[in-house]
Amino acid sequence: MRVVFMGSPEFAVPSLERLVTRYELVAVYTQPDRPAGRGREVAVSPVKQAAVKLGLPVVQPEKLRSPEAVAQLRAISPDVIVVSAFGQILPEAVLEIPRYGCINIHPSVLPRHRGASPVAAAILAGDDITGVSIMKMDKGLDTGPVLVQSRLPVTGDDTTGSLTDKLSLMAAEMIGDVVAGWVNGELTPQPQKDTEATYSGTINKEDGEINWQRPAAETWHKVRAFQPWPGAFTRWQGKRLEIIQGIPLASSGKSVPGEVIDLKKSSGNAAFGISTGDGILGVCAVQLEGKRKATAGDFLRGQRNFIGSRLPS
Repeated sequence: MRVVFMGSPEFAVPSLERLVTRYELVAVYTQPDRPAGRGREVAVSPVKQAAVKLGLPVVQPEKLRSPEAVAQLRAISPDVIVVSAFGQILPEAVLEIPRYGCINIHPSVLPRHRGASPVAAAILAGDDITGVSIMKMDKGLDTGPVLVQSRLPVTGDDTTGSLTDKLSLMAAEMIGDVVAGWVNGELTPQPQKDTEATYSGTINKEDGEINWQRPAAETWHKVRAFQPWPGAFTRWQGKRLEIIQGIPLASSGKSVPGEVIDLKKSSGNAAFGISTGDGILGVCAVQLEGKRKATAGDFLRGQRNFIGSRLPS
């Protein structure tokens, strides 16, 4: 069976590595190499790096919907296309090429958290459970019928980074058998309930700025959801101060949102707290702009006038 794989970030690599052990991968599609970072050096997607190591042919169309790209894919003649965070929407002309259609790996329990950032969305929403849905693609945005779902608890220590890694491995464990089951007619696609759908949009750098008027629990979700990127941050003496790790605590007295509080009693690794609209965010680790990551205690030793100050909302 001729399989084409489409993916770009690290999340997709384990699934690619699992598929190549079971099927004939005739091409790996990934995003074009592009300049990135301050030095504007050319960045190669993790999927491309993995595919090259595996000796697989790599295709990097600027626009998959272009007539030339569609014709090239049709000439490759895949029986099935497996998609995992490819980064481009597949047009109908592409969906119609493989005889067994296109299968998409999505890191949420659909129809919850369709869209671009489902892992962060699950943490932001305070979900206790997330998972992986593998579905047959249609022309909608993550609207196709589901072939298989697996679920995973979301822990209080999970960040988008750690949870993405877990879901990536879960997807890899699932995808080989799902492809076989679908092609062999052993799986029945289950339509999604559109009335239960929620959507996650693209996250931008400015989305990480903290509003201290919001509740501590909500801010804690934001710190975890925006780790490792773009980071949940506030401002201190004109510089960006990223909150890397925190914990929600109950209020212990009168304070105004954004006020920095000395946590005299032990609160885990939280050396100081920041008052919010409801409760206190205990801070365990931070990174001041231009500095390295530091524990909250180390940061305080270098910023003696920090306690009692008020951070902007």
